[in-house]
Amino acid sequence: QVRLVESGGGLVQAGGSLRLSCAASGRTLSSAAMGWFRQAPGKEREFVAALSSSGVRTYVRDSVKGRFTISRDNTKNTVYLQMNSLKPEDTAVYYCNAEGTYPWGSRYSPGDYWGQGTQVTVSS
Repeated sequence: QVRLVESGGGLVQAGGSLRLSCAASGRTLSSAAMGWFRQAPGKEREFVAALSSSGVRTYVRDSVKGRFTISRDNTKNTVYLQMNSLKPEDTAVYYCNAEGTYPWGSRYSPGDYWGQGTQVTVSS
């Protein structure tokens, strides 16, 4: 069983930065594809960023390109989402996902493991 715990969310002004962390326990995820999703009030959960199992490939949604970066630290069994130049429309609960599938040329499909989410609020 994999347990994911997100942290690092909070309230920030537009243009600010936050770094979200997703710490995994129960199993080493160094060879797992990982993803970040978000859900704003009244909206469906949407994909934000993905990291391949090898750590070589990353992908972020168009609206956050150039601002968000996904990375991992295998020594800490942790995945990060660095968010810069935040905008009010980035306000959402952010969720970490583990052991998805992310084949070459395809989009990230989430796995079964989700964290509880961390709130990010960007004020204008």
